[in-house]
Amino acid sequence: MKKGIDHHQIGESVDQYLLIKNAKKGIASNGKPFLTLHVSDKSGEIEAKMWGVTPEDETKYSSGTIVHIQGDVQDFRGMRQLRLKTIRPAGGLEQSRTEDFLPSAPLGREEMLEKVNQYLFEMSNAKLQRITRHLFKKHQQDFSVSPAATKNHHEFVSGLLYHVLSMLELSRSISDLYPTLDKDLLYAGVILHDMAKVRELSGPMATQYTLEGKLIGHISMMSSEVDEAAKELGIEGEEVLVLQHLILSHHSKGEWGSPKPPMVREAEILHMIDNIDAKMNMMDRALERAAPGEFTERIFAMDQRSFYKPTFTI
Repeated sequence: MKKGIDHHQIGESVDQYLLIKNAKKGIASNGKPFLTLHVSDKSGEIEAKMWGVTPEDETKYSSGTIVHIQGDVQDFRGMRQLRLKTIRPAGGLEQSRTEDFLPSAPLGREEMLEKVNQYLFEMSNAKLQRITRHLFKKHQQDFSVSPAATKNHHEFVSGLLYHVLSMLELSRSISDLYPTLDKDLLYAGVILHDMAKVRELSGPMATQYTLEGKLIGHISMMSSEVDEAAKELGIEGEEVLVLQHLILSHHSKGEWGSPKPPMVREAEILHMIDNIDAKMNMMDRALERAAPGEFTERIFAMDQRSFYKPTFTI
């Protein structure tokens, strides 16, 4: 059984079928066009450069194409990059589904949906529960398959749902430790804080920001949806306002895209657990590729830091 692309180390050869998850055209310093390909299998993805491409190549090697690649993994500025030797469309794999080559959450979609619904069932504040359930049901289909980002963390099929479920489990433990927290408010904030990413992002294949995502963004979109849902359900009260505040402040700082800083306890905790889960996901996946006693590749979203994998850890 071939090793997944995400587990190949620097210097190792690659000879396998992969999916072009994303293809972007660029112009080199010599004026010639090239393609930046992000190719993937179930284990993850890696970047490759295809130089001196023709218009025919741009069509042949577009997003969603399954290809056979031979090459080797090299170090490029502290990051893994796949150096192509040969690449060709996988003509004999017409029956293959692109989903078979896309990284996905480690838990099944239906299992995760059931668990989120259990958290909804546990909420005792009727106003918060009704708004959250209404919006969860509205977006459930797209929410269950969407990635949480275009890159950096949980950028895989069902990544958004997995991210939210992980945050809910953190919320339960933290609320048990600090009972002064309003568990219902925190659960509602967790479930809804990133839900508008189903509108902000284009989906798991060739994920990019939509026009709506670029011009408005998921934070403002979701705050508006909470307001609209409350009016549609005939719900009034401070819960609506504070829930909107959790969504608007979950990035914490203006330079991180947050319209407001956290000004209630649950908003501060929401930001913290969001940050914890995102960074743990990034570190875990980078460390999984590193051998004991070595450093990971640089993690862009964590100040370009590399992390050491001790020899005595699991």
